[in-house]
Amino acid sequence: MARRRQAVTIKHVAADAGVSLQTVSRVINNEPNVRPEMKARVQASIDKLGYVPSIAAQRMSGSRSYLILALNDRDRTISDWRERQGADWVDQMLLGGMLKCAEHGYRLIFELVDTHSDHIERELTAAIAALQPDGVILTPPHSDNEQITTLLKSREIPFARISPSNGGEGIALNMDDAGAAAMATEKLARLGHKRIGFISGPDEYSVSGWRTEGWHRAMDTLGLPTDGLFAQGDFSFDSGRKAAEALLSSGDRPTAIIASNDQMSLATLEVAREKGLSIPDDLSLVSFDNTPIVRFTHPQLTAVDQPISDVTARAVELLIAAARDNEWPDQPAVVPCSLVERESTAPPR
Repeated sequence: MARRRQAVTIKHVAADAGVSLQTVSRVINNEPNVRPEMKARVQASIDKLGYVPSIAAQRMSGSRSYLILALNDRDRTISDWRERQGADWVDQMLLGGMLKCAEHGYRLIFELVDTHSDHIERELTAAIAALQPDGVILTPPHSDNEQITTLLKSREIPFARISPSNGGEGIALNMDDAGAAAMATEKLARLGHKRIGFISGPDEYSVSGWRTEGWHRAMDTLGLPTDGLFAQGDFSFDSGRKAAEALLSSGDRPTAIIASNDQMSLATLEVAREKGLSIPDDLSLVSFDNTPIVRFTHPQLTAVDQPISDVTARAVELLIAAARDNEWPDQPAVVPCSLVERESTAPPR
């Protein structure tokens, strides 16, 4: 039987370069107090031996863990996974976070936490004790959970809040949801639509209010009515059906609808067809999120594309700067959305 090749460790690099383990660690961690000639010698040994730094080696400097912890909502994430309905929030978050972490020699650890749990502090305390992260990324609704933010602040752990509803502590990032909703509304108005309906998400999520605000603001600016054109869901398919049913059963129904996520958009598409309405001839439809599933509907859905990957990558950059240099942005970081036009929007008949 062939013998397994022995893995190259930091000790091998130190021996080959003739330096201490701490010196190799400082080179790996790109610490400033290493002479250029020493850094070149260590790097030559790393290249020659094919050494890949481990988290343990990076931690030898003692100042950082080189781990970023991302928290997502447990119930909604598990529900999306089990239903397998095409939601890719987590995929995009991991894509942006992992790639950006890798650029800086970090690792991204993903955890699910129930924001409504009575034991949330205990859960989070256990995770922090085990991982000792250099920073934490909070996604909605964790972004507004004061128990979480207070705990992280007391531990002096930098944290980034994606789409928080208020200023508060930590590093704030958003995707200009209000601007995105206004952009979608204005696009439909340019096509000639005057009765533009809107299906919002639940109040628990700050993005729901921002998107509703953007729609209201655009409709007011355009001088268009909003009475009877608003319905609220909870981001689920079933709630989208109820909201679409309410909007499309009225005597003066909308000629276009913006739904606040892809699941509710799919439900609206289904209800419209049940009522004999053609998309986009009888009803234009714009979705939010732009998950993969909207490209496989018939017709393909026009959608606001949320730059989740870019936002998470930016959160990682800001957290690393906060942990390393104690640099905190003065204002929320904004990564704007875009509108991807497909086949579900057209001028009204």
